[in-house]
Amino acid sequence: AGMEGSGDASRAVADWRLAVWTLCSVLLPVLITAWCSFQRSRRQLLIRDIFRKSKHDWHYTDLFGQPSYCCVCAQHILRGAFCGCCGLRVSERCLKKADQRFLCKEIMMRGTGGAPSSMPHHWIRGNVPLCSCCMVCKQQCGTQPKLCDYRCVWCQYTVHDECMVDCLRTEDCTFGEFKDLIIPPYYLSTINQMRKEKRTSYEKVVPYCRKHWMPLIVLANTRSGNNMGETLLGEFKMLLNPVQVFDLSKIAPAKALQLCTLLPCNAVRVLVCGGDGTVGWVLDAIDEMKIKGQERYIPQVAILPLGTGNDLSNTLGWGAGYAGEVPVEQILRNVMEADGVELDRWKVQVTNKGYYNLRKPKVFTMNNYFSVGPDALMALNFHAHREKTPSLFSSRIINKAVYFFYGTKDCLVQECKDLNKKVELELDGERIELPNLEGIIVLNIGYWGGGCRLWEGMGDEPYPLARHDDGLLEVVGVHGSFHCAQIQVKLANPVRLGQAHTVRLILKSSKMPMQVDGEPWAQGPCTVTITHKTHALMLYHSGEQTDDDASSLSE
Repeated sequence: AGMEGSGDASRAVADWRLAVWTLCSVLLPVLITAWCSFQRSRRQLLIRDIFRKSKHDWHYTDLFGQPSYCCVCAQHILRGAFCGCCGLRVSERCLKKADQRFLCKEIMMRGTGGAPSSMPHHWIRGNVPLCSCCMVCKQQCGTQPKLCDYRCVWCQYTVHDECMVDCLRTEDCTFGEFKDLIIPPYYLSTINQMRKEKRTSYEKVVPYCRKHWMPLIVLANTRSGNNMGETLLGEFKMLLNPVQVFDLSKIAPAKALQLCTLLPCNAVRVLVCGGDGTVGWVLDAIDEMKIKGQERYIPQVAILPLGTGNDLSNTLGWGAGYAGEVPVEQILRNVMEADGVELDRWKVQVTNKGYYNLRKPKVFTMNNYFSVGPDALMALNFHAHREKTPSLFSSRIINKAVYFFYGTKDCLVQECKDLNKKVELELDGERIELPNLEGIIVLNIGYWGGGCRLWEGMGDEPYPLARHDDGLLEVVGVHGSFHCAQIQVKLANPVRLGQAHTVRLILKSSKMPMQVDGEPWAQGPCTVTITHKTHALMLYHSGEQTDDDASSLSE
């Protein structure tokens, strides 16, 4: 009996030991995981706190796009933080030291007394651009697998470690290739001091008085088309003064354009990175400047096309779409070389019919085109789909595929048939007899539908070219979605209804889809009147227009 009792006790002890070890084996990984998770979240909070308080424009990345070395400990790093303005790269553990030790690009010079007209280089060591050359010996920099060589964050010149001498550290920076586009920090500090003293005679401030200075303001819409805006913002901040670069998702163009009032009259250039809708938004803000009496500060506008259609950009020679194939440096060169042109802007007034209609007429500003019929229906369906699931529409290819789907559907359903029986059209007060049509398109620019020259069609008939600065609108008709597709691949001509200074369209009955510059809506009986509103100052870049046959065929 005693032996049995001791055996039971030893079995109980063994069972307890097993239970304890089992519990430890389960709890230990859970506790380690919880502790690691706590430490990671604590570390992320610290990083976010440094990002928030820092003067650097820090961003975190899980993988650098090129071999990178920490600017503090000089170790090779795969992931970490980088500054979008000055280009510093640092490991996570050295972030706080780097933030305290290194200065970022200064948008304004610190008070030095007097009015400075120059500033020294701002050198950053290591991680120089690939294929860059030393400004002293003209040999390639950054070839050694370590933190080496220097780069000036303003002029972008690079220098070998062994070529760096004391005179280079104190030498005045020339601001490099893009000196005519950059707003120097010393200029802004001088202007700021003059404003405090209530002086507005900026003409003698350097580089205000320089002949070829054409300061650039970059307005980027990070939500446009292919979501490249975020990347471009960083690249432009690296090459220019960060104060010149604005994110339109955070600041309205009207506010950003007030920077023009501190710059020379009729010299400022604006680069709009976005789709045609973003360009229209900026041009509306420029019209507001005219109303405020700031007409002498009106800038000229260039376009970097990030949207889906980009017809205005194509008309002005900036291409049908940007996907990163051209370096940002080349874009800035194109802006410097571009010529000024005028763009007609039109007032579209939609007055609803009915004796008891007390609502004000809807008023739009048109830059590209107005339409009623199948292409407006495609835009309306696309817009409704995008409002429901905006996350799906982050790619230009997907956007065009959805347009193709709705165009194919309309070929079968023909929702806009017999349009000629539902509308009356007047060009400069003269009524036009309409043939059997499904759609009417009123054009201000040469391109339509993502790269098609609609007015010229197949190009086999002698018609005057469509211009964007002649005060004339081109009016065409289409027989349906299939006819639109044929015109896009140059297998058919549109029904040319005429050119006019004023267009009046009366929708007599039923509801029809309409659009102005890609903004669609469903419209009941109404009168649409299109009259000239104003001119916009644009920049034209020759040699980049694409009457894209291959693109049209693929679409």
